[in-house]
Amino acid sequence: MTSKLLRTLRDSSTARWAVLLFLALPMFASYFFDDIFSTISHIFQHPEMLDLGWSSGDYGFFKGSYSLLCVWGGLVICGMLLDRWGVKVTGSIFVGLMAFGALLITYAVSASFNESSLNQSLLQYFEKPSVWLACIGCALFGLGSEIAGVVVNRSIARWFKGKEMALAMGVQLALARLGTALAMVIMPQVVALQGYIPYSETSKPAYIGISIIMLGLIVWAMFVAMDIKLDKQLSASSENENLQVAKEDRFKFSDVVKVLTNREFVLISLLCVFFYCCIISFRKFATSIIMPRFDIGSETASFMVAMIPFFTLIFAPLFGAMVDRIGKGTKIMVLGSVLVLIAHLTIAFAPGVPVFGFVGIGMLGLGYSLVPAAMWPSIPKIVPEKNLGTAFSLMYWIQNMGMMMVPVFVGKIIDNTRNPINAEYLFIALAVVAIFLAFLLSKVADGKPELGLDDKVLKG
Repeated sequence: MTSKLLRTLRDSSTARWAVLLFLALPMFASYFFDDIFSTISHIFQHPEMLDLGWSSGDYGFFKGSYSLLCVWGGLVICGMLLDRWGVKVTGSIFVGLMAFGALLITYAVSASFNESSLNQSLLQYFEKPSVWLACIGCALFGLGSEIAGVVVNRSIARWFKGKEMALAMGVQLALARLGTALAMVIMPQVVALQGYIPYSETSKPAYIGISIIMLGLIVWAMFVAMDIKLDKQLSASSENENLQVAKEDRFKFSDVVKVLTNREFVLISLLCVFFYCCIISFRKFATSIIMPRFDIGSETASFMVAMIPFFTLIFAPLFGAMVDRIGKGTKIMVLGSVLVLIAHLTIAFAPGVPVFGFVGIGMLGLGYSLVPAAMWPSIPKIVPEKNLGTAFSLMYWIQNMGMMMVPVFVGKIIDNTRNPINAEYLFIALAVVAIFLAFLLSKVADGKPELGLDDKVLKG
């Protein structure tokens, strides 16, 4: 039995990590495209200086639409499909949808759309048709990206079961966030931000992003080929009996109720939404906030914000390996949430000199590495493997409720108060709630050690 198992691909370290790379690169492309405007978002404070004509409110509405389809049932339904159809079919459909949504966004912000008959027709109904078309594209891109993320986590749980799962998830997060980091660093360099900004400049980020998305499609196909080969090996191995049981115990609608009534799952999901809104939603408007707060230029602000994903490149794999070897996952979540609160307090109230901006953003990067490194590997510990697709989808669904609403609120705060720093009060409140949820989860882990939430996976 053991010799047969050793012949499967996932028992090969080289094959496992190659698969991880094939899974991470499409997510790299998704993260890159999602943040193409993040470090140039301050341009939307002056719509009269843009051919595109978007305001901060328009931009916030656009970013909030990313979660629209996810929240209104898309993620839940697709999670069910994932448990029924598997990662290859479901993943391929939604990686393709991600690419199609990115294409729509690229077209919406281009001069070609502005000069099209479609734009002229839509002007009869909408003041800014480009915003609405971009929002449709962003909603499709968001659903595709989020399901792709669910598929990636589900696939890592399968390929790394009983092995370096937290490290693998940490490495995947780090590589994906490299996409964010590069987008933040590159875009201010390639877009001319001085004077009046034409379509040729505001569309550059989208054209670069869509090119990387297309490369991600190619790499995804390589993962599918590897996963098909693993299926063939497992069907002929001693795990065939387990696969047959899994087929007979496929997804049922009652599984959704079981997941949603799992107290530990609910706590982790709520922590996920409040924690991520403190960082991801902040990042969308970061340059608008920190430029006036610390009296810095756009290039310095872009570099400062890019520290968040660059920190995760270094620390997410390290913290993931730490969770595998020493456990204490819920305590790590508490620590990361506290760091994020201190970071936002620093950004909001520290003296307005750049060094405090770097300190605050650096702490955000550390918190952004700590919490996910412990949070995502916790789900396979408390949810049966056959329901992981549904569980991850429900978790993303809850997360996207916040991701849809918070950018809209932040955009409105900036437009209405004309003081971007006021948005920090919202992020501070979200961080306080995240700490409370992490603390509750830690108390549950102490009271129910059989769940293994604080257990280590690897010895030595």
